[in-house]
Amino acid sequence: MNDDLDLLNSKFLKWIGNANSLKAQLDQQQTVVDNLVSNTRLLESKIQEARSKKDTLKARAQSAKTATKVNEMVGNVNTGSALAAFEKMEEKVLAMESEAEALGQLTTDDLEGKFALLESTSVDDDLAKMKRELSGGSQKGELPPGRAVSASTNTAFPYRDSEIEMELNELRRKAKDF
Repeated sequence: MNDDLDLLNSKFLKWIGNANSLKAQLDQQQTVVDNLVSNTRLLESKIQEARSKKDTLKARAQSAKTATKVNEMVGNVNTGSALAAFEKMEEKVLAMESEAEALGQLTTDDLEGKFALLESTSVDDDLAKMKRELSGGSQKGELPPGRAVSASTNTAFPYRDSEIEMELNELRRKAKDF
């Protein structure tokens, strides 16, 4: 019986040794699992932070892209409108030069005709012409209609004085605008 007791005692000691060894391994594995869980949480936190940063950068990039497009459009509008304004100004100058040249060709060098033209300046004619222009009587950039020859007089001034006067006043007004 002593042998059985010794055998049982040795098996019990072996079993306790195995239990202690397994307990140490279990504790070690538990520490590893705890570290893995902690590292997993840290990794998930960093992934979430990276996603948040990515979304922020994506939004900032889109905002910058939109701002660039808006600035380009504003730049194009300003450039285009400035060029259009210069073209319009050039057209007006050309029209004024053409009117002045035509007026110079149509008027005579007669001093009396010039004095009569200067004396016939009428505020009413100027107002009537301005009203016609404001009501859309003539389009911008178009030359005024041709003058009709007056058959009633055969003076050195064959054209209607009021019409010439209105055109002359228009040229004066345009010259003041520049």
